[in-house]
Amino acid sequence: MKKYFVVAWKNVVRHRRRSVPAATSIAAGVAALIVAAGFIEWGLWYGRESLIHSGVGHIRLVLRDYETKGLSDPFAYLMPEGTSALQAIESTPEVRTMAPKVAFTGLISKGETTISFIGEGVAPDKERFFSRGVTITHGTSLDESDHRGIIMGQGLAANLGAKPGDTVVLLANTASGGINAVEAQVRGIFATVIKAYDDTALRVPITVARQLLRVSGSHSYALLLDDTSHTESVLASLRKRFAGSVLEFVSWHQLSDFYRKTAELFSRQIDVVRTIIGAIIVLSISNSMMMAVMERTSEIGTSMALGLRRSAILRLFLCEGLLLGSIGGVIGVTLGFALAALLSAIGIPMPPAPGMAFGYTAEVRATWPIALNALILSVLTALAASVYPAWKASRMQIVDALRQNR
Repeated sequence: MKKYFVVAWKNVVRHRRRSVPAATSIAAGVAALIVAAGFIEWGLWYGRESLIHSGVGHIRLVLRDYETKGLSDPFAYLMPEGTSALQAIESTPEVRTMAPKVAFTGLISKGETTISFIGEGVAPDKERFFSRGVTITHGTSLDESDHRGIIMGQGLAANLGAKPGDTVVLLANTASGGINAVEAQVRGIFATVIKAYDDTALRVPITVARQLLRVSGSHSYALLLDDTSHTESVLASLRKRFAGSVLEFVSWHQLSDFYRKTAELFSRQIDVVRTIIGAIIVLSISNSMMMAVMERTSEIGTSMALGLRRSAILRLFLCEGLLLGSIGGVIGVTLGFALAALLSAIGIPMPPAPGMAFGYTAEVRATWPIALNALILSVLTALAASVYPAWKASRMQIVDALRQNR
């Protein structure tokens, strides 16, 4: 096959008038695909990391059946602290930190205004590891030394008319079925990527949550790993180690229905982009190769008259298409990475998406898997587009081909 590629390369170089536009269109399509896929990849990465670092964690540890029955009877699924199992989990090499959580609901009052809330008791000293996805818009975050300070979502604060420094009263049902209340002070107001959460959520030190509910223990533990890519391997390892226990491990992906649906939608969108770019490459290569066949009819007839087989003509034109696809693909990958770096350096201002609390500056996260997929697409579609012109050239009649230009 080497000789076919050598001759094909000479033909590609010799017919620059056709080769350059074809390779350029392929390169532009590949670069566009890399930028589009990189933009979507960055969006998914940003959403995923923001979700994980807003308190969800990579893995959530709960008692078995808590996800299905815990909402109706939350006090039956409290895990005691300091057990050997918890210590063993926290000592796992990939686990960066393990933060206890207590979930509860109730009413919050300020003056004559009383509204419902969804609360979460957290450990302030460990919660700082989850702070990337939580933006404090006013005031300060929770402090381990301040046992009465709370933070609340900006939507909840707006509805309540609260600001940092205000005193509020939290009211909730206790484990025994009674009602308890505690007085707290608003330390800060936060925002996350999910506006609906900010409209109803508040966070308190876990000691305050336990005092309000009159319980001990935690509903769950959020495990933050050293890298998101380790989630599946650590999850499988923990499930295997504690297979016979009452502990259940849930990944962030299982807890994020909205993210899964968004990722599925984006994957369909990028498939549409691939289809469009594939069609552009097919049309470009087909047009270039058909023109080559028509202009080189006499040359093809002469080659066959000198003994070159029809299969050799077929291989020669297929090699030309393969070379055009490869050249255009490599140039497109280089151009795509350059454009991705440029756009990321400049930044892409984005308005708040539906359900988000604030806008953000997007980037393009071009990765080698994206580039490899784009390169494979260019090569395969170029090869496929060359099949018919190559077959057409190989089926010429020698006599008719030789008299073409006479």
